[in-house]
Amino acid sequence: MSYEDLKVGQFRTANWLKNYTSKLISADDALKVIKSGDNLVIQPGCAVPMELVRAMVRRKDELHDVKIYHILTVGQMPYLEPGMEEHFRHTAFFIGSNARKAINDGRADFMPIFLSEVPLLFKNGIIKPDVALINVSPPDEHGFCSYGVDVGTIKTAAEKSNIIIAQVNRKMPRALGDCFIHINKIHYVVEHEEAIQELPQVDSDITDDMWDIYNTIGQYIADLIEDGSTLQMGIGAIPDSVLKFLKSKKDLGVHTEMFSDGIIELVDEGIVNNEKKTLHPGKIIAGFVLGTKRSFDFINNNPIVEFHPQEYVNDPFVIARNNKMVAINSAIEVDLTGQVCADSIGTRFYSGIGGQVDFVRGAARSEGGKPIIALPSTTKDFKISRIVPALKPGAGVVTSRGDVHYIVTEYGVAHLYGKTIKQRAQALINVAHPAFRDELSRYARENFKI
Repeated sequence: MSYEDLKVGQFRTANWLKNYTSKLISADDALKVIKSGDNLVIQPGCAVPMELVRAMVRRKDELHDVKIYHILTVGQMPYLEPGMEEHFRHTAFFIGSNARKAINDGRADFMPIFLSEVPLLFKNGIIKPDVALINVSPPDEHGFCSYGVDVGTIKTAAEKSNIIIAQVNRKMPRALGDCFIHINKIHYVVEHEEAIQELPQVDSDITDDMWDIYNTIGQYIADLIEDGSTLQMGIGAIPDSVLKFLKSKKDLGVHTEMFSDGIIELVDEGIVNNEKKTLHPGKIIAGFVLGTKRSFDFINNNPIVEFHPQEYVNDPFVIARNNKMVAINSAIEVDLTGQVCADSIGTRFYSGIGGQVDFVRGAARSEGGKPIIALPSTTKDFKISRIVPALKPGAGVVTSRGDVHYIVTEYGVAHLYGKTIKQRAQALINVAHPAFRDELSRYARENFKI
């Protein structure tokens, strides 16, 4: 929104307008406030303020050891390029594809942490941010800008920052909920209109054979979902496949760390209406969106959707207040005792803890809740089992064997809660790929005396 737009009509008498216009500045001038050694937080996901990022990187030769904190971002981030590490040092709370190589090469860092606790790093002063870079909607008639497609971890971090620089962007949708910042709290305003970063739902290179597997997993999971359930699911082939098989369900709700395009059709068809939710009835509750313009248009001024900071959305005690809470998460591998690795391939870091444990524990405490971990039984080339005797050396345990309830593959559902090690091993062998069951059985006989 430009100054001329703001001057017309009711904006002429808005008390905040003079304050707004006094803060207008170019991106290059605004980013001069960053100093070597500063702690910087950037709005993540699809909401990255790219104009501010580009201006920051243009100053690289003047800066040393600027520490950048955020969860995954969408798109190429120039501060992650080789040679940038002496100027900008990124710490990821969750690893996106654009940061994976930098982290494993040692040019960036990874901090394992529950998503619900990321904002507490800033709230409790463990990380003290000097500057926050945010990407927000134009102010409304009261001077409030919306964080739009991602409020999750940035709202708390920005509120604890000494300086807030906002890219005010006409293309940012006006999301509703606890996701606003008043112009009086922003120190510098950079008006710059550009498209929001988009993340398509699934990889285009998934083969027909793999889609058959994902669809089978989706059907098994859908069979576990009762009418009136509240769902948490993310982005990817398995959540998309689950959604295909929910067309016969009724009165579903959503309480999730994030959602993508796939949920919109279920809302349009009335399958997701949130009417049976025991917490925030009638509302989809989320922290951010990872999707395309379809999702961004859907959330714009849409009263069915409320965005809240992640310390609320992902709080297991809050999640548990939703009866019939169904949490659907993925894994890289699962061992025969039920330990779930979801953040690394051996010692190579791949993603992060994210909200998996938050929602597994919340769903476990929910009345009628079901925590589900889903994965294909093998890698894409069918050569390696993902149900394994023991996790790879160095692999991270994200969901412990004490937290796990349901493991789903294309060969069925293993219900592990309340089961002994022997019973767990047998249940998991039953849902492993047949080509690997003999090997898994031998290990179980030798180690668990099955």
